[in-house]
Amino acid sequence: MPDADGEFWYNLVTHEVEHGKQSPGADRAGPFRSADEAARAPQLMADRAQAWREDEAQEDDWGTPPSEDARRQ
Repeated sequence: MPDADGEFWYNLVTHEVEHGKQSPGADRAGPFRSADEAARAPQLMADRAQAWREDEAQEDDWGTPPSEDARRQ
């Protein structure tokens, strides 16, 4: 029986929206506030992953190394 907690989950195996914790935790993404938001889970996860990649790339970018002339001064 689903939890009456008002949370929605996206099942990563069946690709269906679930109300409450119906499936094992490893098979679920969420929680989401609405069924519509849970249905968009694959796109939301892809968008978040892209944002994380961009943040990581920005953190890893130490800029252009100084030129040889600048290092000699």
